[in-house]
Amino acid sequence: MSNQREPVTAIGAPAAVGPYVHAVKANGMLWCSGQIPLHPETGELVGETAAEQAGRCLENLQAVCAAAGATLADAVKITVYLVEMDDFAAVNDVYASFFEQDPPARVAVAVARLPRGARVEIDAVVALPA
Repeated sequence: MSNQREPVTAIGAPAAVGPYVHAVKANGMLWCSGQIPLHPETGELVGETAAEQAGRCLENLQAVCAAAGATLADAVKITVYLVEMDDFAAVNDVYASFFEQDPPARVAVAVARLPRGARVEIDAVVALPA
């Protein structure tokens, strides 16, 4: 691995479900892998609704950011993947509670399926504090 790339493993986030790391630090940025709503201790899918699942995804991303010395408030771009675009408004309400001031840029896209039957997956690009 290049000297400019440093993998990040977050103790407070669920273990990766494939051949990837929680995030990679590179050139002052943190590139976070997508988080589905897995409980960090049990690895089980949590949340009945897309809104509940979005909250868990964002909590998992918070743990990844913390492991790299950042916070979710340092995010510059978020991508939200939804199995049902009809869930957008409910997910948006939960999302807004995590970004009450200065929200990052965001994309929301509908997808056919997500890993482990999740209804939501969220990834982030974060600017690391100087």
